[in-house]
Amino acid sequence: MISVRDLTKTYGSTRALDGLSFDARPGVVTGFLGANGAGKSTALRILLALHHADSGEALIDGRRYDQIDRPLHTVGAVLDAGAAHPGRTAFHHLACLARSNRIDRSRVTTVLSQTGLADVAHKRVGGFSLGMRQRLGLAAALLGDPSVLVLDEPVNGLDAAGIRWIRSTLRALAAEGRTVLLSSHLMSEAALTVDHVLIIGEGRLLAETSVAALPRSLEDFYLTMTGEVAA
Repeated sequence: MISVRDLTKTYGSTRALDGLSFDARPGVVTGFLGANGAGKSTALRILLALHHADSGEALIDGRRYDQIDRPLHTVGAVLDAGAAHPGRTAFHHLACLARSNRIDRSRVTTVLSQTGLADVAHKRVGGFSLGMRQRLGLAAALLGDPSVLVLDEPVNGLDAAGIRWIRSTLRALAAEGRTVLLSSHLMSEAALTVDHVLIIGEGRLLAETSVAALPRSLEDFYLTMTGEVAA
């Protein structure tokens, strides 16, 4: 379970997070939705101990990320599709991550197959399309067979088939009892993927509901909550 309480973060004169609180629960794909600049990425980076909050806490199964031993066994994250070194092959990239967290090397082959990258396992990442790098990021996230997945804009760069694939994959992972937190600014796509909705604006939680309980389309609900005007 992910539990965020009263997070605040300021960069210079900009208040990126303003008392943000929310939970993401097992067995559910939770959508963390908001416009670019709403504070989504800042919150996820604090959750993963890449940034420090000014105040508040962000916990995974009751612990800060930096308190988790061999974190890939507990949390898999995709924040940047370009994180892999372009000179490494997909297999080498994953093998290095596996070694760092004492994960059996056989998992590398498993997740490459699971994410549709088996045929390019020994090709250099620098030649990958953005969609292939997104798949490699998800392969890395799944490497330790974690109970929690944190994904920032995972459909960027994917074609229609890739989007359908990641949608079905995330739903299947949640059905296994995992916690899946998915950040996105694409309301129409999120509506087809997530079960529970968190809407964030100006660093604050504006609304929370299940998709099933929405009184209208997710896009209309989002626009109402944020006060934005449809184009």
